[in-house]
Amino acid sequence: MKLYLVQHGEALSKDIDLDRPLSEAGREDVERLASFLAGKVRVARVLHSGKVRAWQTAEILAASLVPDLKVEEFGGLSPNDPVEPFVQHVEEWSEDLLVVGHLPFMAKLAIRLTAGADENSIVAYRPGSIVCLETDNETGWKVQWMIRPELLPDAPIAISPSSF
Repeated sequence: MKLYLVQHGEALSKDIDLDRPLSEAGREDVERLASFLAGKVRVARVLHSGKVRAWQTAEILAASLVPDLKVEEFGGLSPNDPVEPFVQHVEEWSEDLLVVGHLPFMAKLAIRLTAGADENSIVAYRPGSIVCLETDNETGWKVQWMIRPELLPDAPIAISPSSF
């Protein structure tokens, strides 16, 4: 099973919009990530926290990775939520999954799954980053790779959802 942990793209500040949707730069970063991952990553489910910026990020990624897949709001993915309840859900699933959330939750989840603790981070998230964890259920979770927006090519975007 692969678990793709995504920090939502860069959002507008609360001073501009209290709902904090993706900024133009954030949308562009996530679209470049979606374009880069298209054809390389397939998932059975795409979950998000319910916050606008996470929902928008999930929609952009899902439209590129699995176009017919409906994204799902999933409780317990907010920035300061405890990771243990989500870890219990993950242990029950067997299909590849993409989760869009926030810091510090995503970093704590990555360290909890790979090292058994949630005190220090092992990944350097920034908005629009993705970490791929994989398990064979015998040796535990391992970090397979990570992509941050600055690593992506400035190629034309193949997808541009207009329903946001």
